[in-house]
Amino acid sequence: MAVSINLDGRVAVVTGGSRGLGKAIALGFAEAGATVVIASRKLESCQHLVADIEAKGGRASAHAFDAQSWQDCDRLFAEVTERWSGADILVNNAGKSPVSPSSLETSEEAFEQILAVNLRSAFRLSALFGSQMVERGAGAIINISSTGSRKPEAYFAPYAAAKAGLNTLTQSFAKEYGPLVRVNTVMPGPFHTDGTKGWSRTDEFADHARKYQPLGRGGEPGEIVGAVLYLASDLASYVTGACLAVDGGHLISRS
Repeated sequence: MAVSINLDGRVAVVTGGSRGLGKAIALGFAEAGATVVIASRKLESCQHLVADIEAKGGRASAHAFDAQSWQDCDRLFAEVTERWSGADILVNNAGKSPVSPSSLETSEEAFEQILAVNLRSAFRLSALFGSQMVERGAGAIINISSTGSRKPEAYFAPYAAAKAGLNTLTQSFAKEYGPLVRVNTVMPGPFHTDGTKGWSRTDEFADHARKYQPLGRGGEPGEIVGAVLYLASDLASYVTGACLAVDGGHLISRS
């Protein structure tokens, strides 16, 4: 018997929600009946996605949001509380993964930016919305990490460290906000998105995936949605503090 996920009446916040994995997640929430808060630096892109959701009979709102800014985290929380009376689901998806030529050539500015976008914003938003969820009596937070947090590549140290920190935040907040709020992590492996097409669509990557990944390919954005919806729904009522890899077997590999 097929099991469907129904999120009618719930408000889901998705940061970095206007493109890539975030866009797929936002659309997945809308299809499951949730009201979707789409937040990213590109407000116009958020607005286009809201229009698409509303055209299909869903509800959504667009919000300009810079994940580097602590103040923007506070502002987003205030806007969501004013517009929708709070949130039931938070997906910390905003991320940034620039690669420097070497660790020695990584600038202080780049290092601080990577930590701010990938880690600090998730901490602040989880603190704000998590506390609110406790007051409301229930909620779910899903952090979008990376398999790079456990299997980092060279030149990726700041990004991998930030995502590893995000895994740790998951466990800490799961303890702080349980039993009313569940906090979990999804760790994507290599996915084909507009931000990764420079390498994920190359013959070199395809050859590597066929040789070393059990599923032999990169993921499509829609393939992240099931894991996120599961963790946000009542189907995962006994799951918290978990890290779920959605990576085609990238962490185990064939080698």
